[in-house]
Amino acid sequence: MPDNNEITNRLIAERKAVEKIYQAFSEKNPELIYEAVTPDWNDIPLAPGQAPGPEGLKPIIEGFAAAFPDVQIVIHDLIQVPGQIAVRAEITGTHKGNFMGIEPTGKLVSIRLHEIHQLNGERITTTWHLEDWFGLFMQLGQFPPVA
Repeated sequence: MPDNNEITNRLIAERKAVEKIYQAFSEKNPELIYEAVTPDWNDIPLAPGQAPGPEGLKPIIEGFAAAFPDVQIVIHDLIQVPGQIAVRAEITGTHKGNFMGIEPTGKLVSIRLHEIHQLNGERITTTWHLEDWFGLFMQLGQFPPVA
C-alpha cells in the first residue's frame, strides 16, 4: 500500500498534467500536450475531423490560437481523487479569425467547459468533455454553416 508521500506526489503529478493541457491553449503551445497526456490518450468526443491521440489535439489548439489570439482558459473548480480529476473551466477570447466557418466578429466570448480526466499517476489517459458551443454561437450571433 502506498504511503502518504507517494499518494501526495501522485496527486501533485496528476494535477500538473491536467493544468498543462489548459496551459497549452492559453500559451498557444501545442507541444505542451505531450507533457499532459499519454501517447494513446482518448479524447471523448472527438471534434469533427479531429484525429485521435495528442496529435489530433494539436490542430485544435492551433485553430483556437488563430481564431482567438488572446485565448485563455481559467480553471474555476478542480475536484480530484487519485486517478481522476473533474474540471469546471472557462475559455475566453476575442474572435479575430475564422472559427468553424464563422468569419471574425471581433466579439469577446466566453465558453463554459466541463471535463473529467482519467489519469495513470502521471499523465491523462482519457478525457470526457462538454463545451457550451450553443452559448458560443449565441454570443457570436451566428451558427457555423451546415455542410
